[in-house]
Amino acid sequence: MYTTTEIQRRLVRFAVAGVLLLPLWGFPAGAGATDGRSADAAARQANMIRATTVAIDARKDSARLTFTLTAAVEAKAFLLERPDRVIIDLPEVNFQLPKNAGRPPSGKGHFIGSFRFGLFAPERSRVVIDLREPALVGRVETVRTETGAELVIELNKATRAAYRKAALRPMVDSGDGLPGQQPDTPKTVTHGPKNEALPLVVIDPGHGGIDPGAQTGDGVLEKDVVFAFAQRLRDMLEASGRYRVMMTRTTDTFIALGARTRVARQAGADLFISIHADTLGAGGGVRGATIYTGSDLATDLESARLADKENLADQIAGVEAAEDPDEIVGILADLTKRETRTFSSSFAGNVIDSFKGTVLLNKNPHRSAGFRVLKAPDVPSVLVELGYLSSAKDAALLVSDEWQKNAANALNEAISRYFSQRSPTEKAGGVAFSP
Repeated sequence: MYTTTEIQRRLVRFAVAGVLLLPLWGFPAGAGATDGRSADAAARQANMIRATTVAIDARKDSARLTFTLTAAVEAKAFLLERPDRVIIDLPEVNFQLPKNAGRPPSGKGHFIGSFRFGLFAPERSRVVIDLREPALVGRVETVRTETGAELVIELNKATRAAYRKAALRPMVDSGDGLPGQQPDTPKTVTHGPKNEALPLVVIDPGHGGIDPGAQTGDGVLEKDVVFAFAQRLRDMLEASGRYRVMMTRTTDTFIALGARTRVARQAGADLFISIHADTLGAGGGVRGATIYTGSDLATDLESARLADKENLADQIAGVEAAEDPDEIVGILADLTKRETRTFSSSFAGNVIDSFKGTVLLNKNPHRSAGFRVLKAPDVPSVLVELGYLSSAKDAALLVSDEWQKNAANALNEAISRYFSQRSPTEKAGGVAFSP
């Protein structure tokens, strides 16, 4: 058994430097990454300030990133450590950049790693630049041009002492708290019947916004795959009339890990399902869905690796990770956690049974590890890895409209079986979910 912290230090820089943000991938009709409930979303995006190109000039002691924009914006910068990152906060920008944008610049001897960009919070975008060595912000300026504007970010190599001093001193106050703080818990809307006695299912599409999650070599992003699937599952659950349904995000935006859990707890969720699609650097032959439940010890090294990688989502978005407060203490806490984990494992078994014959399962389909998003002590929770984007066969299925429909239907059946197996008053913490 491996603790989820044993390989944390080795994974931090790999995971943060290795994840890039690319343009949205197109899905088949009915599986797009735009929430159909927002009829004006496309028009709003069309009127948004756009970033159309980015150029990088990386040298030994200095670097310059230049974004071409359709209009001028106000940019604010600050630094974060562990790992070293430069954060640029902007008003909402529609990044329409090439697939390879965000990759580390070519050549050796420079201090720039990869960089990411995307929606960080409502009406707020962010650029996160990973640093291989300490560097300070020399200039962040928007220069107006005949066709719009250029956002110029100049960095200069610095000593560790100078970097640490600058990182401890916020350069700006963005108006949403100190730089690096987690955004507020997102506002959510419950869909489906208004009957409060019906069980509440919270669907959590992993990643989003500036955090793309895993990706294929040709630009398919995990955040888009799982969002399309989550929408399909939500629609099925609503159509049944047997559940109230809530999603942690309904747009392509970043949601902190702690905020995802708070959404479920504050709403009094009866079931929390986090949807993901993993990737292995050298594991193109590994395929199939895996269902994870939360635990203090990982069942295997691969599960520990995945939990550690997923737990870095806040750092990838340029947010200081916060400890998850345990709001239930003492004997009650222990009893509630045990009961919740029992319910979580029961539902994981339901999912595996429903997937058989419809969705290819991993050779070891039920695993556990210390995922932060599964730490709600009073909400039964699972993380469903639909498949591996590192597998060409899995990736082709994951973006298939027919496969998504069949997989969502199987998960819908698992949810139905789970609630039908529980007595009318069963709920973690002892609160009834139905009359």
